[in-house]
Amino acid sequence: MRREGFELSIGKPRVVVREINGKLHEPFETLIVEVPTEKVGPVMELAGYRRGTIEEMIPRGSYSLLRFSIPARGLIGLRTRLLNATQGTAIINHRFSGYRLQEGDVPRRANGVLVSMVTGKAVGFALFGLQDRAELFVGPGEEIYEGMIVGENARDSDMVVNPCREKKLTNVRAAGSDENIILKPPRALFLEAALEYIEDDELVEITPKSIRLRKMKLRESDRRRPSRLGT
Repeated sequence: MRREGFELSIGKPRVVVREINGKLHEPFETLIVEVPTEKVGPVMELAGYRRGTIEEMIPRGSYSLLRFSIPARGLIGLRTRLLNATQGTAIINHRFSGYRLQEGDVPRRANGVLVSMVTGKAVGFALFGLQDRAELFVGPGEEIYEGMIVGENARDSDMVVNPCREKKLTNVRAAGSDENIILKPPRALFLEAALEYIEDDELVEITPKSIRLRKMKLRESDRRRPSRLGT
């Protein structure tokens, strides 16, 4: 498909549930994490946050081996968070263990996203104004379209932004009025991390040259309509 130039849009992964004796059951996995002993705390906190239950902890020199029982849906997005919390030192394995009664909700992504309101090319001036309140997924000069996700908001709500806004020029310019723009490198989006990141109303767009995030409904008015109708 890459050779033919096709594009794909992929939604958030979902687990397959079963109805057994009139009750919903979901798949559970055995999660094994080998991590330096001083990083055990963050690992247990993250796994517990995703409804993981510690079953065994075995010390191995300066490392510890942790074994959890966790719902399969709790694993979605967990790998990236574990690696970030342990500075990439965790070794993670998991395998299917069986179906059990469905548990409560697994917490969703804590942060909202920045969604572009325009189509065009990202401008360094606009990105510079956004990076103080967000982590950006795009750099200057990249093609942007309406409804595309360009960064992660520091707050828990989505925010519509204009990453293509250019600096207004004036007839009179004071000496030293122009400032050097220093941009942080954008976060690289790989396929696995992108699929873990998105929520139910978002898609991963895969093309032969890039991987992007977008809202299912590109227009802001279309995204607002369901909330206005109370659906």
